Amino acid sequence: MPIGCSSKPRLRGIPRWPNALLLVFCLLPFSPVVLAATGSLDLTDSTVGYIAVAIFVLAYALVMGEEKLHMRKSKPVLVAAGLIWFMIGWVYVQSGMPDEAEHAFRETLLEFAELMLFLLVAMTYINAMDERRVFDALRSWMIRKGFSYKQLFWLTGGLSFVISPIADNLTTAMLMCAVVTKVAEGDKRFINLACINIVVAANAGGAFSPFGDITTLMVWQAGIVQFYEFFTLLVPALVNFLIPAILMTFFINNRKPEGVYEDVWLKRGARRIVLLFLLTIATAVACHTLLHLPPVLGMMTGLGYLQFFGYFLRMTLPRSLEKKRIRYTRRGDERKLRQLGSVVPFDVFNRVARSEWDTLLFFYGVVVAVGGLGFLGYLGMLSETLYAGWDATWANIVLGVVSAVVDNIPVMFAVLTMAPDMSHGHWLLITLTAGVGGSLLSIGSAAGVALMGQARGNYTFLGHLRWAPAIALGYAASVATHLWLNAGSFAISG
Repeated sequence: MPIGCSSKPRLRGIPRWPNALLLVFCLLPFSPVVLAATGSLDLTDSTVGYIAVAIFVLAYALVMGEEKLHMRKSKPVLVAAGLIWFMIGWVYVQSGMPDEAEHAFRETLLEFAELMLFLLVAMTYINAMDERRVFDALRSWMIRKGFSYKQLFWLTGGLSFVISPIADNLTTAMLMCAVVTKVAEGDKRFINLACINIVVAANAGGAFSPFGDITTLMVWQAGIVQFYEFFTLLVPALVNFLIPAILMTFFINNRKPEGVYEDVWLKRGARRIVLLFLLTIATAVACHTLLHLPPVLGMMTGLGYLQFFGYFLRMTLPRSLEKKRIRYTRRGDERKLRQLGSVVPFDVFNRVARSEWDTLLFFYGVVVAVGGLGFLGYLGMLSETLYAGWDATWANIVLGVVSAVVDNIPVMFAVLTMAPDMSHGHWLLITLTAGVGGSLLSIGSAAGVALMGQARGNYTFLGHLRWAPAIALGYAASVATHLWLNAGSFAISG
């Protein structure tokens, strides 16, 4: 008998409620990645399975205590991921199936690599725009315009909802977070509220577009929901965003950001880098929609755009400085002459180095760890339990809540793999709930995890958790709106 396995094989059709409930409360979300399929050995009712869950629970507790322990969140999940796969590897070696575990790990690692490179390019562009003072200029513009905190709150939230269906929720959230942290620098309370609003808005906006989230892409690629049919979720998604935003507005001081009215000088190439970022996003979208290739290919190509442009800036810097020095000398503009003395060449690799590596390593840890738990069989067990014993409506609602803990990608992958007999309305419902359910926790979506790293110390797990009831109210209202507006689709076979 393999080490760590139970003496009797478990029948897959029979649900194990204690294990399923344990999974709901223990698993941690992770980045957009499709988990490897469940292994041929069912280890959910084994010593190895229980130890793996216990290890992950401990790592999860340490991540939640990051603010108190002052320990970076990547440390515990990296160790947990290694220990879980060590045990899986040992069991499969003893069972004479080492190749199966190796293949599963490589698949999980490959999917993480795609996400990490996608994130890395997005972070590099944001850091490049920050270094070229794009966000300082935006902050100066907002201060001159006299935007209050409430106006800024709605402006960034509304833009997140509108842009995420096109640019994807993760990239949109990171861009809006950079704006908020610059404009409201030092105001932790407002930045936390604004980041919560951005995460909710970006996830809601991504739920009604095939390009807005990985889960919607999966459903679209599976041919279950046609392109134009996603837009029937627009109103429910809007409700999901508006309800918590309206509630949070009452707790925002209606004052203006503190700051000096100043004329911010954009560094050379700033506007062109913004255009290159937009071109990079367009390239990533085109890679997927036109060529059916992973979006990360377009993002990495976009990094090449930035590298070539950085080379151009370095090579032409002396000539540019000389022209400006002559022009400013003729004008007698001493201020701009002094600014020329502080000009440094643009180096794209310095921007890469300044990426939030703790967030990227945290993604790796949770992807690999949850991938191991999925390979042990826990994810499939949870899905089977819900769809075998529950009505499809309630199963989809519960899975949306679970996606705040497990993340929406493995949840959607499990549902698509099981292919339960559901109406078209129910498939739209799971698309909605899996898309917006991750907003319930800061670690429930890739956007939330990325913003915790980007706005470190301002946007935190506990800060988001305090507003979970308001977000849950929006979640319930969005589900009710879909059930009411699209009632006719529930009688149509998916």
